[in-house]
Amino acid sequence: MAWRRSVAKYGEDDRAAGAAGPRLARQATASLAGLLAERGMTRKDLADCMGVSPGRVSQILSGGENLTLHSLAAVADALDARVEITFHDTPARREPVTAEPALTEPAEPAPLHPATPSSRR
Repeated sequence: MAWRRSVAKYGEDDRAAGAAGPRLARQATASLAGLLAERGMTRKDLADCMGVSPGRVSQILSGGENLTLHSLAAVADALDARVEITFHDTPARREPVTAEPALTEPAEPAPLHPATPSSRR
């Protein structure tokens, strides 16, 4: 599998990215299953709406396949629904990662003109 070669080559960061795909697929299929339940639809009903076999719908809903935007759009079109994809920062990624030292609060600004004695003789 391509992601396994990627993990071996690049390490932990790619392992986390490789886990994100299946997690996203599970979220999508759970959302779709919930929508079907709300509408009182079966997998066969969805298959009929999509013009595909019930086996194909089972593949989509199993989350075991690599869901494509095309397959999600086909499901949404058949159900007269919409798909929304939104990116959010994760709590671990909110702080910017930088090699620069952290900036500190600036000191009190220096006066533009030096203080002058109040009375000159």
